[in-house]
Amino acid sequence: MSSAFSAVLPAPTPTLSLFPECPEHSPNARAAELAQLCEGPRGELNEQVAGDCPPQEPGAQERPLLVRKAARANATKLVGIARLAASSPAAESKRGSPQRPEYFVLPVRSMLNRCDSNRVPFEWTINPYRGCEFGCKYCYARYTHEYMELDATEFEKRIYVKQGAEAYLPQEIVRKYSYESAASGGMAPEHIAIGTATDPYQPAEREYGVTRACLEELVKREGLSISITTKSNQILRDLDLLKRIAEKSALFVNMTVTTVRSRLARLLEPRAPLPAARLAAVKQLREAGISVGVFASPLLPGITDREGNLEAVAEAAQEAGAQWFTSGVLFLTPSSSKVFLPFLQEKFPRLVQRYREWYTRNTYAPEEYRKKIAERVARLRAKHGFNVRPWDEMKRPVLPVAQMKLNLDGAECGALERATSCAAGLS
Repeated sequence: MSSAFSAVLPAPTPTLSLFPECPEHSPNARAAELAQLCEGPRGELNEQVAGDCPPQEPGAQERPLLVRKAARANATKLVGIARLAASSPAAESKRGSPQRPEYFVLPVRSMLNRCDSNRVPFEWTINPYRGCEFGCKYCYARYTHEYMELDATEFEKRIYVKQGAEAYLPQEIVRKYSYESAASGGMAPEHIAIGTATDPYQPAEREYGVTRACLEELVKREGLSISITTKSNQILRDLDLLKRIAEKSALFVNMTVTTVRSRLARLLEPRAPLPAARLAAVKQLREAGISVGVFASPLLPGITDREGNLEAVAEAAQEAGAQWFTSGVLFLTPSSSKVFLPFLQEKFPRLVQRYREWYTRNTYAPEEYRKKIAERVARLRAKHGFNVRPWDEMKRPVLPVAQMKLNLDGAECGALERATSCAAGLS
């Protein structure tokens, strides 16, 4: 199967993707390093496995920039989350590495946050941290730092810990949460997504344990609908709580795996656990009876859309026991571009011009390309027997008997792809 990327703008010569990065096609000085990225789709290497919602529409992520410029003109008038961030005390840390980020205690009084975006399939988010140490080059959530009057490039350098805010969860659930969501016609509870704008199991969690503290509160409730999205096998530490929550509520875990090539993953996601460790966690979660699936998101045009890459992730997900699988194409905000485009210039220079043409005026890749990827994902789902995500099934409104014969699969899959492209992995 050829890359869907090349289906939009055919290359002069047959290639795996529109812009091949193998040394024989590129004069890049890092030929030896890039050669490792052109290996077989399974990437066998001799290595040891070692704002809370997406912007609602293109351009929405630019509003914090205007706020920040105005705030700089009069720094004494910082308000909201920006004022809290400016007054946040340093958090004590036992980590002595000079590469570690700065940690701060963010004195918020809420952990359960409403998500009003109509592009995501959940009503509430829990993000135990602001910022994420994994430093994924493509991360869409960088814009959330701009709400705190910080540059998006500091997203992995200044981590804000919502330590103690989990104490507000019980009263927030009583006061805000509904067990009869409008999306399901009142037939299912509202959904809480943990880890939409930060990874809840980034290294900070080992020291501060805010994610576990939230789970300890959620385990006291029943009848909830909860999902956790992460790139970390550290989630296995909380297996005891996850099993208890799953006995009382609907619980789903999404493990993000953008590629099974460990060297490529290290370039894209510098401080995240390697793909093999994440897939091993999927297997252990399933063996423990936890519902778990794999997000191959975001899919990066010209990089992870190569022939066999997405197929290898789907195959590995099936082998690990994943119950669902999905992938959405990268959407690139101005905040993310500050990090991602310089990264492309350094590692994949032949891609830069096309990315600029595609993303300068639009947050999304061309519709034709996204459609090709959605079709490719649908074929992989059918081949490997993957289901749609469980909470999408829960939220499907009950239809009158006369309408039960309607075929909704095509529209549902299309909506699923659009939602996933901005929320998964959202990472």
